[in-house]
Amino acid sequence: MTTEADRESTFRQMRDAAREIFRGALAEASIASGFARHVHCERGVLRFCEDLYDLHAYSRVLVVSIGKAGHTMVEALAQQVGGSFLGNSLEGIVAASVDVSTQVRGFRYFHGGHPTPNAESIRAAKAIRTALDAQTAASLVIFMLSGGGSSIVEKPIDDEISLDELIATYRALVHSGAPIAEINAIRKHLSATKGGRLAQAAFPAQQVSLLVSDVPDNTPDALASGPTMPDSTTVEDCYRITEKHGLLPQLPYSTRELFERHALDETPKSDDEAFYRSRWWTILSNQSAVEHASATAERAGFAVSVDNSCDDWDYEPAAEHLLQRLRELRRQFPRVCLISGGEVTVRVTNGGIGGRNQQFTLACAPKVAGENITVLSAGTDGIDGNSPAAGAVADGTTMERARLAGLDARLALEKFDAYPFFSVLGDSVGTGPTGNNLRDLRILLAY
Repeated sequence: MTTEADRESTFRQMRDAAREIFRGALAEASIASGFARHVHCERGVLRFCEDLYDLHAYSRVLVVSIGKAGHTMVEALAQQVGGSFLGNSLEGIVAASVDVSTQVRGFRYFHGGHPTPNAESIRAAKAIRTALDAQTAASLVIFMLSGGGSSIVEKPIDDEISLDELIATYRALVHSGAPIAEINAIRKHLSATKGGRLAQAAFPAQQVSLLVSDVPDNTPDALASGPTMPDSTTVEDCYRITEKHGLLPQLPYSTRELFERHALDETPKSDDEAFYRSRWWTILSNQSAVEHASATAERAGFAVSVDNSCDDWDYEPAAEHLLQRLRELRRQFPRVCLISGGEVTVRVTNGGIGGRNQQFTLACAPKVAGENITVLSAGTDGIDGNSPAAGAVADGTTMERARLAGLDARLALEKFDAYPFFSVLGDSVGTGPTGNNLRDLRILLAY
């Protein structure tokens, strides 16, 4: 006979299992592992995936690393290159959103802002543009791009846009509920560093970009708003997106009037000369995290299925869809794990503490009350919204435990205040900043 204590022990074990699947994916899809597989240097010849670069053929090699994984990627590159880099140390610029305890010799570091730019973001953009302008046709520029780069390095296309107005613009975009690809389309056309404009600055140098991607695999130019790639979006897309999401009234005057006058400049496309000597390679992506989470779940004895179809959906229909799919799978298997990669969207109307992962998990809690279901949603960068958590875990006992603790799940959901709710229950998922960024993972278990 199953006692209440046995039942609670099972729920606790499943919450722990979901955490282990997430942490296993983080470990296997690490920057160091990705670089070990795809980057190698021997006798002055540097290999990036299928490309070879004879470093002796270049008068100068400059590395520009941008994004949440900026420092981690430089460390991984230095580890693979070792002492074979023309007899000298690597040199370049790192712009990341976290402080680091050690710095790689030969690099200038900038602590840019995220999710909105700061003064260091502007200084980083200026330093990068200056360094790129000095390159020649005999130079090799290695760009290393990761998520968060859109705000970490920034310079408005129009000098009339102040930092405060730039921040207000970013906030309006982030809180609009628009998918990341649409947000980045607008960012590109408002920026002097995005949408291929760093590639233009580096021309005529040989260029190669290494990507640790937090965007859908079919839109790589959305990563960090595509500073080194031909832009697949247009000014007409930007005008359409702002109308679709009712954005204009939310934008500060200096930005809004560019849209009202239809005065945005077009970004460089694939026929621009800046891309004649450019290559791009994805080292890690959300698919890497999904594959490693699946493998970890299989080793734990779960039948595994993957459903990424709700990428960029609003969090409520995404929760309904995935839970329905999980219940269908449970009728076929005694222990099942449904993995879902990508991101859900949240239109924030109240300013609580949390993020899209905790909001998604909290939305699932009342839907699974009393069921043998566990749901975890967390960001691979270790940061969910404005909270210190990566995400949260909920199960069939969450609502009852919340009631006993005097917590109101409905109110927390309405106020976008999920972090305090899960923190009190001990169900926050905390990793700290991971130095990686491969979008989010949702892990749903039924047993």
